[in-house]
Amino acid sequence: MEWVRKLYGTTVGLDTAPLIYFVERHPRYLPFIYPFFEAVERGFIQVVTSTLTLTEVLAHPYRRNDQRLVVQYSQMLLNTRHVITLPVSWEIAAEAARIRSVLGLKTPDSIQLATARMANASAFLTNDRGIVVISGLEVILLDGLMATP
Repeated sequence: MEWVRKLYGTTVGLDTAPLIYFVERHPRYLPFIYPFFEAVERGFIQVVTSTLTLTEVLAHPYRRNDQRLVVQYSQMLLNTRHVITLPVSWEIAAEAARIRSVLGLKTPDSIQLATARMANASAFLTNDRGIVVISGLEVILLDGLMATP
């Protein structure tokens, strides 16, 4: 897929939804998102996300007592060579506050974007329509890409 090839050699900030689509094999999104994660696995793309992602993706499996999924998410975020999961440092928290004050986003979205910025990502992969423009980051909306022929 051309959109994935354009990201080769870059660092991409990763929001929670695309990860869920991949790990839980979402029937609509998996064919579209699979090539992205394949490129990450092969080392063509570096991914960065926040430890907040772990909080977001693990809540549902814990609620369902699905240990297999807990392990799968944990391994993906903490033990995958080209996926960097950063803790919310003071610098990231301060940048998130600045982003939140300027764009009016929710705290989790601001933390995700701040993490991507602090890691010098060039793009941010999401499916959150509320995140449309942020200086220095190309926001890639999955539904927008899927609508493009």
